[in-house]
Amino acid sequence: MMQSHLQGVGMTSQRTRDRMIHRLSEQGITDERILHIMRTTPRHIFIDEALASRAYEDTALPIGYNQTISQPYIVARMTELLIENKESLSDILEIGTGCGYQTAILAQLADNVYSVERLLPLQKKAKAHTELLKLKNIRYLHNDGGWGWEDYAPYEGILVAAAPNEIPQALLEQLAIGGVMIIPLVNQDDGTQSLKRITRTESSFQIQEVEPVSFVPFLTGKE
Repeated sequence: MMQSHLQGVGMTSQRTRDRMIHRLSEQGITDERILHIMRTTPRHIFIDEALASRAYEDTALPIGYNQTISQPYIVARMTELLIENKESLSDILEIGTGCGYQTAILAQLADNVYSVERLLPLQKKAKAHTELLKLKNIRYLHNDGGWGWEDYAPYEGILVAAAPNEIPQALLEQLAIGGVMIIPLVNQDDGTQSLKRITRTESSFQIQEVEPVSFVPFLTGKE
């Protein structure tokens, strides 16, 4: 892919990314590390060319296979919640690679990112996208996300990009003491979703409700 395409033109240009960052700041994102990374990461390369001009709008967009790329605010917010009060993270587990955009953001904030995706065609696309950006610290697994990735546990951070009805036990077990999980969860009473921040202590899990969200459902199996 040509360098000019990575940089973008018109509605995919650096100026458009700068406007996105200004909007994120107005929406309450304050971590300068995240704002810088999202300013310099070309979101449009993760989206089909027909939708590339909308890459920097504050909206979720389809990426095929009934999946979406989350709106920039949600990517920034979940990332900020994950790394809050931390200088750096060593190992992050991502459940739901999707097109790889969130993966790319995380890879610029952690030593290692381990990303699990149940849909093999999406995983292949994500790997191609992140390789374009020369990100070398990402490992990919094609598997049911509910199992996590035990081989590299425990993780300082776990970020889940689909909404289950309950938190998978395997993910709780793979979270390090002091680690943080960010996960959207379906509310059993009314079917709405809310973002949760779960912190593992020596003896329990502390759960903080953050804000309402809307994610694709957390599905089992792999395809």
